[in-house]
Amino acid sequence: MNAAILVSAGSSSRMGFDKPTAPLCGVPLVVHSLRAIQDCVDITVAVLVCAEYRTDEFTRLAAPFSKFRHIVAGGAERGTSVLHGLQALLSNPPLFVAVHDAARPLASPALFSKVLAAAVSHGAASAAQPVSDSLHRADASGLLHQTVPRTNLFAMQTPQATRFDLLVSALQSRHIAATDDVSALIADGVHVLPLIHETPNIKITYPADLLLAEALKMTMPSASIPS
Repeated sequence: MNAAILVSAGSSSRMGFDKPTAPLCGVPLVVHSLRAIQDCVDITVAVLVCAEYRTDEFTRLAAPFSKFRHIVAGGAERGTSVLHGLQALLSNPPLFVAVHDAARPLASPALFSKVLAAAVSHGAASAAQPVSDSLHRADASGLLHQTVPRTNLFAMQTPQATRFDLLVSALQSRHIAATDDVSALIADGVHVLPLIHETPNIKITYPADLLLAEALKMTMPSASIPS
């Protein structure tokens, strides 16, 4: 059995307005990820993690999606939120779990399946893209002073999937403040496979990202737009 954890507990501070329920193609942003997980044939059960004060609201949003059997409150850090999601599955733990950020509404059911399959083969995997921009490090004054070679550098996305026990162990140790699950796994000695893919999977961080996501969404199959 495979499970999924959808994380939507952030503060949306960089958006300037509420991100999870911001409209994208006429429906709340988080609903796109709810639908993708619901439609993934390789996922049996799912957990939605949201801000504590929004559990009733998110329970209503998740109601049409039967795989989401748990709606739980997140924490101050992303790692804490994911750990709360994992704890909701402890009574019947899956073998593998995929963690996804609701801020990436373009992830398709097929992408979840591919990441999970790669995790089964390698122990852990993440949607990723090779870094294509030039990278330079700034000094304390803010001036660029060092070029960082981009060879073998990858930008991590979600979903990120791994064995359930590996992720629980990584987050229960001292790695709870990691910025993503890959960071926690690497700190715990787990090697993660970056899964390169061709499908759009942008992260909604600023208001302009919603416009780009909507334009990209409209080029995807109509079945990917929740009704």
